[in-house]
Amino acid sequence: MEPAQYMPKKKGITDISWMEPMLPQEGQRGIDDAAFDLVSKASALAGQMNSIVTKAVGTLVRSMNCYYSNLIEGHDTRPRDIDRALRKDYSTEPKRRALQLEAVAHIEVQQAIDEGHDDPAFPASAAYAQWLHLEFGRRLPDELLWVEDLESKRRVHVLPGELRDGEVVVGRHLPPAPSALPRFLSRFEEAYSPEHLSKIRQIVAVAAAHHRFLWIHPFYDGNGRVARLMSHAVLKRLGVGSSLWSAARGLARNFGSYKALLMAADEPRHNDLDGRGNLSEAALVQFCQFFLATCVDQIDFMRSILEPSELLRRMEIYVEEEVRAGRLPKGSFPLLREALLAGEFQRGQAPALTAYKERMARIVLSQLLEHGLLVSAGPRAPVRLGFPINVVERWFPALYPANLN
Repeated sequence: MEPAQYMPKKKGITDISWMEPMLPQEGQRGIDDAAFDLVSKASALAGQMNSIVTKAVGTLVRSMNCYYSNLIEGHDTRPRDIDRALRKDYSTEPKRRALQLEAVAHIEVQQAIDEGHDDPAFPASAAYAQWLHLEFGRRLPDELLWVEDLESKRRVHVLPGELRDGEVVVGRHLPPAPSALPRFLSRFEEAYSPEHLSKIRQIVAVAAAHHRFLWIHPFYDGNGRVARLMSHAVLKRLGVGSSLWSAARGLARNFGSYKALLMAADEPRHNDLDGRGNLSEAALVQFCQFFLATCVDQIDFMRSILEPSELLRRMEIYVEEEVRAGRLPKGSFPLLREALLAGEFQRGQAPALTAYKERMARIVLSQLLEHGLLVSAGPRAPVRLGFPINVVERWFPALYPANLN
């Protein structure tokens, strides 16, 4: 994201009318079509897998979301480092360890959202934004809670959950003055409240709110991450978002367009035909179209790699290669297939599934558990599918950029 410059000599905006329009005018066919497409495709994806496998895939997607959100912020935390951090295996190198802790913070906050343990306030609100910032920030090491005024070199300590008390400049944009932040956030809540918007307008509002929140820039640091988590939370509350997909992957893979369209929507209207507010409505429309199209693209992508027959085919090819290499025992695939299709199975089913006698079936099951391809809550509990990091590239191609270590 565009780094903020902390320049206390500047005077930010105080008139909330400068943030208008908050939504594109109704009847923008391209935006409405994208919103309809998003709702219908999200619904189809949600019904594609059983709930147990969906939950496991959601855990994997949270790590992916974290990776791409970090990448947008210029923090390249590799998937294997994220995986190690989730197992509390932290690097001894301070910078790398700090980025691992940042990744865990992001994943834990998104997990709270996905599991419904987040703040009860509607996500497009000041209270929810401060909850996000607090929950994320309190998990960070202190070295990641400092920013620097690029002009005076003054260091500013970022207080988790606290609105900034100083002026900032973001690229060419001068965000609201700190004294005016409560008024701008109040207007933000009012404009995007679902109470007076149709379902399609609520979806469009997710995209518009994403930009306007970044335009307000209420915190010294962390605004981009808060905005993306907020968008995820709003979509989930609306019954459209889920743990199975993330806009962050698409935004990161199209970062140039994301950044350029955000900056364009910061600009004042171009002429009398460009809406009725102070900011460019045409640029806001373009950003909303881009954001919603990105969401649809990510749903299409996840639907393609989670299609059960294709996923089973990739899993079978992987298992055949591992069996030939002597790293997995014969009889592994029937157990993995059952876990994918049924969600889970009892350990006692292993002989029937593998067509082996009980002792050999237990050996196969044990090795799959040891490799993390199957997981279980306890020695007598049912087993379900696991997704260790070393199989992700094979089972879910293009989830991450190729050849990441």
